[in-house]
Amino acid sequence: PPARSASPAMLHRMAPIFPFVSFSRNRMTIANEKVIARSPSPEDVFLYTPAIVEGLNGRLVVAVDYGGPGVDKLDGPKSGFGDYEAGNQIRVMYSDDRGRTWKDSPARIPMMHEILFKAGNTLYMVGHSGILLASRSDDNGVTWSEPSILCNRPRWHQSCGAVDVHNGKVTLVYEKWLGDKHPWPGVGPVLMQGRICDDLTKAENWKFSELYNPDPDLAAAKPSGAHVLPTTFEKSPAPGILEASVIRVYDPKRPFYDPDGKSVVIMMRAATGFPDMGVMLKGIENPDGSLSIGKLHKNDGDLFLTHIPGASLKFHICYDPRTKLYWMVHSQITGNMNERRRLALSYSPDLLRWTFAGIVAIGPSDNGARHYATMCISGNDIFVVSRSGDEKARNAHDNNLTTFHRIKDFRKLVY
Repeated sequence: PPARSASPAMLHRMAPIFPFVSFSRNRMTIANEKVIARSPSPEDVFLYTPAIVEGLNGRLVVAVDYGGPGVDKLDGPKSGFGDYEAGNQIRVMYSDDRGRTWKDSPARIPMMHEILFKAGNTLYMVGHSGILLASRSDDNGVTWSEPSILCNRPRWHQSCGAVDVHNGKVTLVYEKWLGDKHPWPGVGPVLMQGRICDDLTKAENWKFSELYNPDPDLAAAKPSGAHVLPTTFEKSPAPGILEASVIRVYDPKRPFYDPDGKSVVIMMRAATGFPDMGVMLKGIENPDGSLSIGKLHKNDGDLFLTHIPGASLKFHICYDPRTKLYWMVHSQITGNMNERRRLALSYSPDLLRWTFAGIVAIGPSDNGARHYATMCISGNDIFVVSRSGDEKARNAHDNNLTTFHRIKDFRKLVY
């Protein structure tokens, strides 16, 4: 890449050498950026983690989680449980021109921590309000049903992880709190599965595993140095795992491939005090149809804590069948353990070995975060939505923007 002191004219002359790179003053990124949502009140209404899905006919649908003490000033219903007493609200927007212009849905959905996915001709949103909820759209993301209850036992948690849709079934992870007295981030993954031909807003159409309690595994890892370093926004006295993605291994030559198609890999953020350490588990559909979560096995034993770039914060992964690679958007940690300013893209053939592909975005300041992103692959492009901020953001965690990033011809980034 050019030196940081390179002039704009020099960068312009270099552009033909790097046709897939967007050049700007003093830095180089692999994507353009567009603000698609802005807080009406940055000091008390925060735009939290966004979700993105490609709907029907190439439409892009984005959901944004609004939280903060000022949410009570927003029109429409709010969740009964939220980041603050006022609750949270999900808002939706959609684009039919690959992100150039956006329209707002009239929906105001009283949930938080949403996951979006497509099942057949229907778009679904799973979220929670303490209890686990689901909503559906039968008009390609414009209107959404009133949330229905999937599980009325609190308390749940997530942050827009990847979903597996395969062989007529959708499989995802939501997380359940280990107990009210357990310190943050005291949650464990619960595997969920439903058939895409069924109405997935109905509780009876889902199967659930038992909660996987990570505490014994985390305790066993402590002698190797895993611990928690309190950070600016998350002061935790105990290690934990959270914000899971569900990924299927398609290549028979790769580790964790299941020829019967009955298992998936669960990858999670790990709050351990290390910036590039995450967790890998195995989600299993048992012969009797029940679900369970267990350990992945390698030649040298069980796998639990492992290297995942930026996995001290939330990441998102998509599989590209053309390159047979997994692509991940994640935070790049350069110093501060809780750094949220730099958003990066990496790829892997097997979920174990990751190669840096480039920087997606860099925020204007420490408070101007670019983090907690979600992505989808469409044609030759990757579309990313990021939880972002500018000079008006309250801090790097409580953001005031949602930004949209298009990585054109992303396969050219492979080297």
